[in-house]
Amino acid sequence: MNIFDEPGQGDASGWRRAHEPKPRKSVGKNAVRLVGAAAVAGLLVAALALPAVGGTGAVILTASDGLNLKAEDLKEPPLAEKTTVLDARGNQIAQFYEEYREVIPLSQVADVMKKAIVSIEDYRFYEHGAIDIEGTIRALAKNLSSGGVAQGGSSITQQYVKQVLLNTAVSTKDKNKALEASYARKLNELRYAMAVEQKYSKDQILEKYLNIAYFGAGANGVQAAAKRFFGVNASELDLAQAATLAGAVQLPNSTDPEGGRNNQKRLLQRRNVVLDRMAELGKITPEEAKAAKAKKLGYKGTPRPGGCGASPYPYFCMYVRNEILNNPRFGKTEKARTQFLNRGGLTIKTTIDPKMQAAAERAIRKRVHASDNAVASEALVQPGTGMIKAMAASRKFGNNERRHEMSFNVVADKAHGGGVGFQAGSTFKTFTLITALKKGMKINDGFTVGAGYRAPGYSTFKNCKGENIGAPEHTVTNDEGGGGFKTLQTGTWGSVNTFFMELEQRVGLCDTVQTAKSLGIKRSDGLPLQEFETFTLGINEMDPVTVATAYAAIGARGKYCAPMAITQITDRNGKVTDYQPQCREALDPEVADATAHILSGVFTKGTMRGVGGIGRDAAGKTGTTDEQATAWFAGFTPDLAGAVSIGDPRGSTAHKLNRVTIGGAYYPSVFGATIPGPIWKDTMIAALRGVKATPFQPINKSRFGGGGGGDGNGVIHGDRGDRTGRDNVVVVTPEDQ
Repeated sequence: MNIFDEPGQGDASGWRRAHEPKPRKSVGKNAVRLVGAAAVAGLLVAALALPAVGGTGAVILTASDGLNLKAEDLKEPPLAEKTTVLDARGNQIAQFYEEYREVIPLSQVADVMKKAIVSIEDYRFYEHGAIDIEGTIRALAKNLSSGGVAQGGSSITQQYVKQVLLNTAVSTKDKNKALEASYARKLNELRYAMAVEQKYSKDQILEKYLNIAYFGAGANGVQAAAKRFFGVNASELDLAQAATLAGAVQLPNSTDPEGGRNNQKRLLQRRNVVLDRMAELGKITPEEAKAAKAKKLGYKGTPRPGGCGASPYPYFCMYVRNEILNNPRFGKTEKARTQFLNRGGLTIKTTIDPKMQAAAERAIRKRVHASDNAVASEALVQPGTGMIKAMAASRKFGNNERRHEMSFNVVADKAHGGGVGFQAGSTFKTFTLITALKKGMKINDGFTVGAGYRAPGYSTFKNCKGENIGAPEHTVTNDEGGGGFKTLQTGTWGSVNTFFMELEQRVGLCDTVQTAKSLGIKRSDGLPLQEFETFTLGINEMDPVTVATAYAAIGARGKYCAPMAITQITDRNGKVTDYQPQCREALDPEVADATAHILSGVFTKGTMRGVGGIGRDAAGKTGTTDEQATAWFAGFTPDLAGAVSIGDPRGSTAHKLNRVTIGGAYYPSVFGATIPGPIWKDTMIAALRGVKATPFQPINKSRFGGGGGGDGNGVIHGDRGDRTGRDNVVVVTPEDQ
């Protein structure tokens, strides 16, 4: 019998089942050869006095082989700890981990738990050094006489060393080496244990052991085990609970209560063994042991805190997770960043505002059901900081297609877990409007347009590479006619396609593209922007976070701030790193003011006048794509910006928003002001309740002109679509896209 085989510890998550120690039935030849120094000399005499079992040469101990038993420093990398994600108010919203563990000081462990673990694992822990010679002799004698492993010969210190070596192992080879039943492995553990005993006090070693030990049910460390098994903190464990956990560490897979009745029966038996041992050692009275043994197991199986699937804000959680994994500031490689997130024991404070998130969720739920084919999504962004205040969608996050769950981040771009996005439609007309204002046009400057637009030639439009991409063979039309004289104001309020095609021709396609890029516009799928003549009509697929951030820059008087989800990270050692908004001036403030002035008329004289405003200064733009494939609304105040999209993720081109039932209501066609606009309005009213209204800066009339626009009598120079809340949509062929 090998005296170094102990029932011992469970190991790291992926190795526990395959490598859990199993009792041996017989002993082999040359069972033990231990090279001892002075520290183990006494063991030699005792061992030789014991009877041999199963053959000759059962125990051979010699001090003459010259192996070195000097202390050797143990590398102790930080344990894998869970990362906690907080909202802007400090409430927990998510957790990430490689191993479910919460490291706590020994002072937060119930005294009865300390007594239980020491009693069953190493009752002379506070009396011996790195190796318990008396305990080893006792275990040896017991095991030799029983023909199996009845008692372990390892001290708690040795068991701690074994767990460190296992947790440090990276490759399969290293993990196997950390678990192999060899004398070399055991001698190494002894050397490390000697160094650990020299380095730490007994209480410190016990604390480390309790935090690294695996208890079963996916729980690493006593705090996680207490929560998982009984739904309490380690400081709140009672006698029966503490004995249960102490009994679990020896064979955590065989006694894993998640494994069924047989496992739970074995765990109950182990608990009672611990209670008997505690009574035998005088740590508890026989009466206390009897009372505790009379209790049921009491396993609760409290769910382990999960990742984004368990978060109340799963889409925002995905954004935060990908922000860490994709950003080199958090690690040079993807592997390093993953370990930083899943093992680092971080506390991540984020930007999400529970009140604003709830406002977005309520507004969406009011008009779009989770069971609908169409999906509505919304992002709220703070002007001047880029902080993401809400990310909501009509569908629940998950992988169950029957329940219409969605496993990708429909609110964000591909880099943050999203998909290809939806064409943004007429929300892109704002970038052409801004370009015109930048080039010196006044708000009442305009020109006459027809019901259809056709480029005069191939060179009429040039992309930013200088290539001719005009399409004179195709005609862009308005929804229902709508030609005539249009100004920057009336053309915008009516969302007149032919006006914006002519305007883009005059200000330049590339300049319009550059304006959009300056406001952070990029395709949701990460591919380059499509620079065709219909760029102004929103042919590029977008996500709400990107569009909301672009519109937030207008609300911040031209100050563009990149989307921001993380404000602070505290590491496991308490070091705090604050993150600041990444901002730059993208627009002349007066150009932004003029843009806001024009877009504010959309609520009173344009496509949103049937929906109305929000009771404070606000501006925005509806967006509808060809034949109502998707619909949008993007808008802002100086205090908050938001973008809402709706489309069918099965494919918006094949599954358009015509003759559809959404939210229990039937719609012949869905436009930007039909569903997205009202969602935005309800969201903003609720999200900004209690927030002092900040007014827009007045337009510089000497630079951009003034007046209300139109004909002075409140009449819009647009088509019938203007008065019904519809956008004018574009008729294009595949070549245009």
